[in-house]
Amino acid sequence: MGIYLTGGLLFFALASTAFGDDGEVTFVSELSSKPAQKLSRYGWYGNVRLQRFHIPEETAIARWIFTVTKGHIFHCRQRNVTIHIRQGAPPVINPTGTVFPNAALWSPSLTLTLPVTSLSSTTFNLSYPAPGDWFVAAHLPEDDGRIEQKGFPSCSYLFQPQLSIRRAVDTPILQRGLSLQQSVTPNNPARLKLYVPQFASSLSVSVDDCAPVEGTGSESCSLVLSLGSDSLVDGPVKVNCSGSRCSASLTNPPWDTWLRVVVASVQDNQTVTFGIISNYQVGCKPQSVGLAADNNISNLGSNANSSAAAALNSSVPTDTVSGGSPLLTPSTCVWSIPVLYEEADILSLRFTPVNGPNVSVAATQATLLTYPLPAQATGGTLNLKLTLNTTNITLGNSSTVVACLSPRAPVLELNNSQPCRTALFGGYGVSVNASSPKAAVHLPFPPSTTWYLTLQLTCNSSDCGNVSVVSVVPEVFVSACVEDCGTFGECRLLSSYTYLYTACSCKAGWRGWGCTDNSTALSLSRQFTATLLLTLSNLSFLPAIVVAVRRFYITEASVYLFTMFFSTFYHACDQPGVAVLCIMSYDTLQYCDFLGSICSIWVTILCMARVRDTLKYTLFLLGALLIAMSLQLDRRGLWNLLGPILCAILFLVAAWMYRGVQRRHCYPPSWQRWVFYLIPGALCALIGVCLYIFAETEANYYYTHSLWHILVATCVVFLLPPREKNLTAVGWSKGWRLNWNWDWSPRVCGYTLCPSGKDELHTVT
Repeated sequence: MGIYLTGGLLFFALASTAFGDDGEVTFVSELSSKPAQKLSRYGWYGNVRLQRFHIPEETAIARWIFTVTKGHIFHCRQRNVTIHIRQGAPPVINPTGTVFPNAALWSPSLTLTLPVTSLSSTTFNLSYPAPGDWFVAAHLPEDDGRIEQKGFPSCSYLFQPQLSIRRAVDTPILQRGLSLQQSVTPNNPARLKLYVPQFASSLSVSVDDCAPVEGTGSESCSLVLSLGSDSLVDGPVKVNCSGSRCSASLTNPPWDTWLRVVVASVQDNQTVTFGIISNYQVGCKPQSVGLAADNNISNLGSNANSSAAAALNSSVPTDTVSGGSPLLTPSTCVWSIPVLYEEADILSLRFTPVNGPNVSVAATQATLLTYPLPAQATGGTLNLKLTLNTTNITLGNSSTVVACLSPRAPVLELNNSQPCRTALFGGYGVSVNASSPKAAVHLPFPPSTTWYLTLQLTCNSSDCGNVSVVSVVPEVFVSACVEDCGTFGECRLLSSYTYLYTACSCKAGWRGWGCTDNSTALSLSRQFTATLLLTLSNLSFLPAIVVAVRRFYITEASVYLFTMFFSTFYHACDQPGVAVLCIMSYDTLQYCDFLGSICSIWVTILCMARVRDTLKYTLFLLGALLIAMSLQLDRRGLWNLLGPILCAILFLVAAWMYRGVQRRHCYPPSWQRWVFYLIPGALCALIGVCLYIFAETEANYYYTHSLWHILVATCVVFLLPPREKNLTAVGWSKGWRLNWNWDWSPRVCGYTLCPSGKDELHTVT
C-alpha cells in the first residue's frame, strides 16, 4: 500500500498571475511511496515488478525517485536494472526482442537503465504530466535459464519507487469566447485549463496583445503556447509566438475532458503580459441510429434476454431510405451507432451494436461507434475484428472500407490519405475490401479511456458506382491475453496489490507476447525425447525395489514403488508441448512426487541405522507426517529436502557410534562393506544432490534431472543393509511362523505361543 503525504502537510504558494495582475496560484505537494520488492530476471511478464501511481488533475511536475538496493554483497555483482514508465496502462515491453503476434500493435514506453552497485538511485522529472494512472515496471536482465533452488543464499536486488508531485489547486479556467489577461515570467509560466465538450470538431486558442513590461528586458515578445499534457508517447502541441498575436489550432480535439493550456516566456529576465482567448467548433452532432426517440431504456433491458437475437439481427439500420442510404439530416456529419456494453468475466468485456452485428457504412458520412473502456480492463487486450459482409452486395476492387480506432476522440472524416490520428493522440487503422474481407487489431494493455471506431467507405474515384452503403461486422471486445496465448502458452492472471493484469507463460521453447515466436521452440521429436528421459529414468528404482524385497525390507520397497509411480506420471504431466499425459491433477502428482522422493531418502538412511523395529517404524511414520506437513507449507523449500537428510544422518551416526562403543570396533566392521557399498552409495547420493541443486538449468533439465533419478535409485541399491540374520528364510514377520500345511499358528514361547501336544480331558456327568 502506498504511503501518501497529502497536501495538508506540505503547502507552499508561488506568485503567479491568475485572476488579474495580483492573482496567485496555490500549489500543493504530495508524496507517494511503494514498498520495496525483490527484482527477478526477465523471462516473461510475470517476472516484472509492476507498481501503479495516480497523478491528479492540474499536476505541474511529477518526480519519480527509483532506488535499488543490493543484498548479499559478497554473492552479487553489478547488474543493470531496466525501468519502464507508461501512462494509462502497464507498459508493453520486449526486452528479449521476440516477435509479436500478427496484428498486435503496441506503443513503446519510456525506458530507463539503472546500473546497480550497492545502493543506486535515479530520478525522472516530467513537466505537465497527463492525469490518471501511471505504471512503473522494473526487472533485471534476461534470465540465463539457471534453476535456483529456494533457500540457498542468492543475489537479491530490492526496487522501491517513490513519486512526488506539485499540483495547482486553483488553476484559472479559460472560457469560450472570453479573453483573460495574464502575465508570465521565465520562472513562472501561465497555467490555465479549458473544457472541451463532446462533439467538438476543432479547437483554437489565441494569444493577442502580447507586450513586454517596461524595464524587464527585450522589447520583443517571445512566448511558447502549449496545448495538452505529456504522456511520454503523445506530447502537447506547441506553438512559438514571436509577435503580438499567435494561435494554436487542434482538429479532432479530445472530447469531454479538461485540456491544459500553458504559456511560457523564453526570454531571460522578461515579464510579458498578454490576453488569451479560446474557441471551439461543433461542426455537427451525430445522428443516433438504433434507438428511436420514444424508446424506453427499461424496455430495452427487459427484452435483452428474450429477444436479443431478433432485436440485433437487422443488417441495415432502421433509419434508411428506400435506396439503402442512411437518413441523415443536413447538419449530420457522422452516423452514431449505439453500443451495448457487457461484462462477462474478469478482464472479459464485449461490445455489441444495438441494431445487430451488421453495421452500415456509407461513403458520404462516417459511421461512429463508441466504446468506453473502464480502468479494470487495462490489464487485458483490446481486440478489433472487422469483417466485410459481402452476402447481399458486391464491392468493387476500387472500394475499401477504412476503419480508425482512436482513443479520447474520433476521426470524423476518413479517406485514403487521411491519417488515423486525432489532434493529440495516435490511432490504429485497418481496412477491408473485396480481396481482403477480414482485418484484426490486438492492443495489449489498452489505456483506460473512451475509444472510438470510425468507419467510412472510400473509393479511388469520386463515385463509388452503384454501391453507396456496405455492411461490415465490427467485433470489439476485451480478452485476457492475445489469442489466448496460442497452442504453446498459458494465459495467467497476475496481480499488483489490487490491480489485476494478464500475461502469457510460454512452454516448449516458444516465446513472445503471445507465445508465437518459434525461434527457440522445441521440435516434436525433442519433446518426446524429453518426456521419455524423465519418465523412463524412474525405472531405475526397479533394482532398488527388488533388492529391498529380497532383503525383506517390505516397507522400504513400498515407499520406493510409490516414488517410482508418482515420479513417472508427474514428469509425464509436467512436460511442455504435446507430449503430455496426466492421470490426475497436476498439483496432486507434484505433491506425491515430492513426498515420495524425500520419504525414500528418509527410510533408506533409517534402515541403515539398524535400530529396533519399534523405533524404526515409529520414526518412519513420524518422519512421513512431518515431511507431509512441511511440503504443504512450502513445497519447494530447500530444507524440505536437507532437513530430513540431516536428521536421518544424525540418527545413523548416533546408532553406529553406539554400536562401535559397545563392540569396541568400527561399525560396520567389514572393510568390504565400506569400500564396495557405503562409499559408492554415498558418492552417488552426493553427486545427485549437487546436480539437483547446482547444475540444473532449463536447457539441460531433461538430462540432469533424469541423471538425478538414476543416481538416487542407484545409491539406494548400494546403501540398503544386508538382510537381518534373525529373519526366517520364508517369512519376514518375527511373530508368525509359516506352516507348510497352510496353517498359521501363533508362537509365544518367550515371544512366541507354543501349542501343547497333550489332549485335554473333559468329564461329563
